[in-house]
Amino acid sequence: MSTPNSVYDRLNALGITLPPLAVPVAAYVPFVRTGNLLFLSGHLAKKDGAVWVGKLGQDLDTATGKQAARHVAIDLMGTLHAAVGDLNKVRIVKLMSLVNSAPDFTEQHLVTNGCSELLAEVFGEQGKHARSAFGVAQNPMGACVEIDLVAEVLA
Repeated sequence: MSTPNSVYDRLNALGITLPPLAVPVAAYVPFVRTGNLLFLSGHLAKKDGAVWVGKLGQDLDTATGKQAARHVAIDLMGTLHAAVGDLNKVRIVKLMSLVNSAPDFTEQHLVTNGCSELLAEVFGEQGKHARSAFGVAQNPMGACVEIDLVAEVLA
């Protein structure tokens, strides 16, 4: 599975261990594959195993939100690995980020960089993606960040 300079080599170099597939907390599945596209359900930011609660621009600053989005990226990669079995066969296509934001907070794009930058670091060219970042009044369970992802499974 691991080839020189593989996704797994980069994860190991960063000291990242992928989590197991999380059990959904509502009426949905963690991912759906159609053809070569893989759609991952939204993943909530977690800290110390619990939902990372807070509102950006009120309870949390941009740097903390960026760290939370990075944690989401790790969980998303865990789901990708469970779905595909080999992250070297994955290209990240699109992210959608929902940032729990105070009304005057406008740095959702900077928060989302925490996820985008890690995916690009781990997947290289295959990790560069399109994305959207939105400020929302609230996320499920008060999570500070929720991100979903679309990936292509390469032959």
